[in-house]
Amino acid sequence: MITLDDILAARQRQAGRVLTTPMYPLPGSRDVWLKAENLQNTGSFKIRGATNRISLLSADERRGGVVAASAGNHAQGVALAASLQSVPATIVMPQDAPIIKMERTRAAGAQVILVAGGIEEAMERAHVLARDQGLVYIHPFDDPRIQAGQGTAGLEILEALPDVESIVVPVGGGGLIAGISVAVRRQQPTVRIFGVQAHGADPAARSLRAGHPVAVQQATTMADGIRVRAVAESTFRIMHELVEDVVTVSDEEISRAMVHLMETSKLMVEGAGAAGMAALLAPGRLPAQLGRTVVVLSGGNVDTNLIARVIERGLIAAGRYVMVVVRIPDRPGHLRDILEVVATQPANILDIRHDRSGWRIPLGQVEVRLLLETRHPEDGRQICSVLTEHGMEAELQVAPGNQGGPGAGRPAT
Repeated sequence: MITLDDILAARQRQAGRVLTTPMYPLPGSRDVWLKAENLQNTGSFKIRGATNRISLLSADERRGGVVAASAGNHAQGVALAASLQSVPATIVMPQDAPIIKMERTRAAGAQVILVAGGIEEAMERAHVLARDQGLVYIHPFDDPRIQAGQGTAGLEILEALPDVESIVVPVGGGGLIAGISVAVRRQQPTVRIFGVQAHGADPAARSLRAGHPVAVQQATTMADGIRVRAVAESTFRIMHELVEDVVTVSDEEISRAMVHLMETSKLMVEGAGAAGMAALLAPGRLPAQLGRTVVVLSGGNVDTNLIARVIERGLIAAGRYVMVVVRIPDRPGHLRDILEVVATQPANILDIRHDRSGWRIPLGQVEVRLLLETRHPEDGRQICSVLTEHGMEAELQVAPGNQGGPGAGRPAT
């Protein structure tokens, strides 16, 4: 297991190469702070571990170069860390990795090789290259030197907020939470560390429940930065000893958290980076009394093509895009009646659809679906009530995962 001394030494090696990222108070909260690793070099915490690992290469290893496999953030971290130390780097990436991450990896000076399949296939190819070409393989999390490098974020948290009581960290393979846990709890044992994973990629959560590392058959989530099938034995041991719990959130909750951070903090955060905020906003995921809390925003590399879809999905999950379904007689004038009622309400009509077909719709009736943009989550229910008062059969369709309503979560303690 890594030690506090390992992390302190890593910090010395990072000097001049890794940023001390800022801590921002969460607007509207007295006790929540955001550790903005999305503003780190390369847009994620990954350069911390990569810099430490590459700094420890021998002279022969430096001449030969390094190889890594990644969907994006580890790729960029290794690429830039290698470039800053004049070490050749080859990065193997899944061909469906976010375009922005591919481009930035190349821009950092690395050779990029794309492979079919997911991260497992990319790792297999990287191991083959390491063996055949004599390259040093840089693992994204199963390496104590990587974990020690990531732990320097924990040192910065304690320096910026010495009275921190809880820290919430996104978890993929576990390198970041392992490093932060050692850095923080070896100095302040009472601080509680919570990990967050996506529902569809939750090996850390399952492993802690089982008491030993457990892999998932298939990792499925929009948050590619934490989309892993298994944690390492090394990261599991640290989590088992030092982490309070690992909870899970849905992709809808992650989308909502991304929108929340954009609107309230003006921070662009990728899905993996927003997982901690998603857990804080979702009802019942974390203890009610967290005290002074730091949420780690682990990365901000959002694919441009994904942003519009994420915003729309997040607004739906937050209850600000709502679908109102109204059944009316299939006669002229009734659609006008609906629109006249809606026009009096605080909503903007984005789309209208008629449906006369299907066994669910009685003969002589038409189903009208209104996609509305509202100002407040309760506006959709109010519109349905007003339509009902006018003699129309109206129903609000709620987005999956949002049955508790956006107000059910809490932005802070």
